[in-house]
Amino acid sequence: MPVPQPSSGGPLPDEASQPTLLQQVLNDRILTAPNVITVSRLFLLPVFVWLLFDRDDPTTAAIVLGVMGATDWVDGQVARHWGQVSELGKILDPAADRIVLLVSVIAIVAKGAVPAWIAVPVLIREPIMFVAVPVLALLGARRIDVTWVGKAGTFALMCAFPLFLLGSAEASYSSLADALAYCCAVPGIVLSWYATFTYVPLARTALREGRSAAGRTPSAA
Repeated sequence: MPVPQPSSGGPLPDEASQPTLLQQVLNDRILTAPNVITVSRLFLLPVFVWLLFDRDDPTTAAIVLGVMGATDWVDGQVARHWGQVSELGKILDPAADRIVLLVSVIAIVAKGAVPAWIAVPVLIREPIMFVAVPVLALLGARRIDVTWVGKAGTFALMCAFPLFLLGSAEASYSSLADALAYCCAVPGIVLSWYATFTYVPLARTALREGRSAAGRTPSAA
């Protein structure tokens, strides 16, 4: 009895069944503790804006912004400790970082609590990073993990801007808060822009590999 030979023209089974990024997200866990913490960060944004402009309370607004920054660290720790890392979380967390940082910086600039040379590099970078992720996904790139340099830069900036707000308050700690804000902001800007340039070759590789994998996957009949 002849032994059936594998076809040489078709893709291997594991190549043909590679899921897209959207399929990975939909097939993975959505309602997890880290994702809930990340979304709560976004819900605190209107509270921050209300405190800063309607209540004219930069101190309390700075505390709320600091809490939002802290949840960025908390959701990552919860995800790793409890084994709740998800594809949605890997996308949602950095997206929430971009939104929180962009909105808070615009609000603090409008309040006159941060110098332009600190704010402008952040206001240029964050929209670029926010738009680049979905554009790369639409072009067929695989997902790019956030680098530790990028996370460190974001963390430093999330520390800097609440401190700038505290520095703008009329309090005994204002001068110290302002000095600490610069100590966080300068390395934060350097690290975040360094990470931006390191993402360029990573994006090229992700685009090439994503398109290559899609090319090996047969279209639906």
